Amino acid sequence: MNHAVIEAMSAVGETADSLADQIGVDPKTAAKWANPGRIPQTRHRSKVAALLGREETELWPDVLKRREPSWFRRWVDVEREAVALRAFQLAWVPGLLQTEAYARATLAWEALTPAETDELVSARIDRQAVLTRERGPLFVAVLDQAVLERPITADRSVMAAQLDRLVQCSELPSVELHVIPRETMAYPGLNGPFTIADLPDGTRVAHVDSQAHAQIIEQASELGTLERRWERIRSEALPRGRSAELLREAATSWT
Repeated sequence: MNHAVIEAMSAVGETADSLADQIGVDPKTAAKWANPGRIPQTRHRSKVAALLGREETELWPDVLKRREPSWFRRWVDVEREAVALRAFQLAWVPGLLQTEAYARATLAWEALTPAETDELVSARIDRQAVLTRERGPLFVAVLDQAVLERPITADRSVMAAQLDRLVQCSELPSVELHVIPRETMAYPGLNGPFTIADLPDGTRVAHVDSQAHAQIIEQASELGTLERRWERIRSEALPRGRSAELLREAATSWT
């Protein structure tokens, strides 16, 4: 347990229910803030700390240790709280499913120092813990078949290991992988990748990638557009069993 949070709540007479009511979240979400490694979303953290009369770093020291880019941290917080994540990827394996070598290859052309690359790769790998923790989110990912076929580096072993990883992940009870076959004609996914997160209080938040910093979408109308696109994209994908067969076939093609 996070004893600093528990002691602070006791000192000011707050409970998970009372915090949830003041912050506007589900009581189950507030209760998780007293668990190790469970940090409130960025938009909630300062208000919780103020209500408890403590500094954020006193309650959640891991805030200082975070290695992901500051602009991406809010989405990482969303991933930790989500009960379900639905992701579409047109060109890359989703970050939650990447091997370390594949993650490094995605950063190869960025203007980064070796230390910066190490930090970003470590942060990406750390995020993957949400898929194997107890009561983690259901992760449904739809990938264009090009993701399985395009070499990310001249070293074929990187793709071989990554495809093996996808096969393994597809067998996890918390992961569903679906592939859109190459013969599919133009479909809404060609507009770009995105992820929709379902949160415990019933709200939804989306993450939309771009060539610059990604956007977090909360506006109902924009979420509705992404929901409709997700349904159309998902309808083009192969069923889970056939997708698993295709993943295994793709994995052997790289060895």
